Amino acid sequence: MVESQRTIAFQDINPQAPVHILVIPKQHLENLAEVAEAGDGLLDEIAAQAALVAGNSGVAETGYRVVFNTGDDGGQAVHHVHAHVLGGRPMSWPPG
Repeated sequence: MVESQRTIAFQDINPQAPVHILVIPKQHLENLAEVAEAGDGLLDEIAAQAALVAGNSGVAETGYRVVFNTGDDGGQAVHHVHAHVLGGRPMSWPPG
């Protein structure tokens, strides 16, 4: 687990890749749009934490994916914004 003043990162309980870590803000914001609207640097902090956990997990060198799901059609099952950091295997495109 990695924690900063405004974020926390932990393993996903239903991993979709060998490395699947969630980075979430401690403040409740429903989705990525609300983080962007806040405009207080939180999105930068989430991105920095995603890069940190990717490095700590050993996938920064080979590559990783960061995903925000927003809204029901976007696959957002938990309505508290969170970034998925996925790695440890090749990622295909298009996803889903």
